[in-house]
Amino acid sequence: MSLNSTPSADRMHIGIFGKRNAGKSSIINAITGQNLAIVSDVKGTTTDPVLKSMELLPLGPVVIIDTPGLDDESLLGPLRVQKAFQMLNKTDIAVLVIDCTAGVTKEDLLILERIKSKEIPCVVAFNKADLWGKTDTPGEIAPEALPAIPEDYLRQLESAGVAAGCCIAVSTATEMNIYELKELIAAQVTDPDKNRRIVGDLIHPSDFIILVVPIDSAAPKGRLILPQQQTIRDILDTEATAIVVKETGLKETLEQLGKKPALVITDSQAFEKVSKDVPPEIPLTSFSILFARYKGNLKLAVNGAYALNELEDGDTVLISEGCTHHRQCDDIGTVKLPKWIRKYTGKILNFEFTSGTEFPQDLSKYRMVIHCGGCMLNDREMNYRLKCAEDQGIPITNYGIAIAHMQGILERSTEMFLRS
Repeated sequence: MSLNSTPSADRMHIGIFGKRNAGKSSIINAITGQNLAIVSDVKGTTTDPVLKSMELLPLGPVVIIDTPGLDDESLLGPLRVQKAFQMLNKTDIAVLVIDCTAGVTKEDLLILERIKSKEIPCVVAFNKADLWGKTDTPGEIAPEALPAIPEDYLRQLESAGVAAGCCIAVSTATEMNIYELKELIAAQVTDPDKNRRIVGDLIHPSDFIILVVPIDSAAPKGRLILPQQQTIRDILDTEATAIVVKETGLKETLEQLGKKPALVITDSQAFEKVSKDVPPEIPLTSFSILFARYKGNLKLAVNGAYALNELEDGDTVLISEGCTHHRQCDDIGTVKLPKWIRKYTGKILNFEFTSGTEFPQDLSKYRMVIHCGGCMLNDREMNYRLKCAEDQGIPITNYGIAIAHMQGILERSTEMFLRS
């Protein structure tokens, strides 16, 4: 991804679902105008979900998710279908591709049931419409004269919760209705911008904002991590001034600034030192707290942190990351957090770890969940994980909020957000 690319987590995720040979990959290639997906007459060409970041007009930056066929009967078929269903957790708009010569099948209705249960906007594309009613040479129907979708198909889909206006007959062979399909997909976006800000709604033009960014062995070489980059950009978009310092230079910066900063934002690992250096009259928070507010549920995460006080010997804590990366010897998720939690609680605890797309559906074995800030997850997947924990009555918080609580500064660092 280039330096100017929109992060994957901030892109609309469009999931393409359907049976084998329904033409999912052909649809992807047609709507993107690129050969992104391998097209073959061999059933089961797509064996694992594939995510592609691209620009798709009129939506803009999106992620296209190509999924395995929902009727895969191979030895690994059930696992592949499970992976396809798992992609619904990050899908903002679903496109169900149906082979018009096969009609609406039980597999199609099953995925529709899953899509609707997750309240995901859905478009149904009846592909291969140039073959509708034909058993001989393809293409005998003129491109400009694709037949209407049969009424019985529409009735089946309506019973599954899909309105006729969200169904369209297309042909990737003739490119008929491909433009209209893209327009129909875009029409499912009710609020693309969401008017959400990381920090911009808390500050004003000409404000000084200090960002405290420790540079240690775990910091990426030659760059800042994504939450720091995004926060700086949001500050600049507000016409405010971002001042970036290491924790060792914060005190001197505050003394020399000549103007009280409107806000200090710190990496959670430096919370203890930063909270001592920042006078109480200056608002203080962390990147983790901002991101819990930006793409999650801050109140839920703050309440979840208090579960640290209730841990008992033998309890198991799940520590989950949204991305996969090479772990350092002092990795925060697998090394530092367990050490700090054991010291804070004085309990003998078990820890389990997940990363990337892996997140347990059944959380009953865990006493609590501590998640990363979720900068690499889109809103839908982050909120899916929060909802899983909430529905099962398992407290969930994030790294920075847990650290702030253990260091006794959670109230100070969240008071600007949780005032009644």
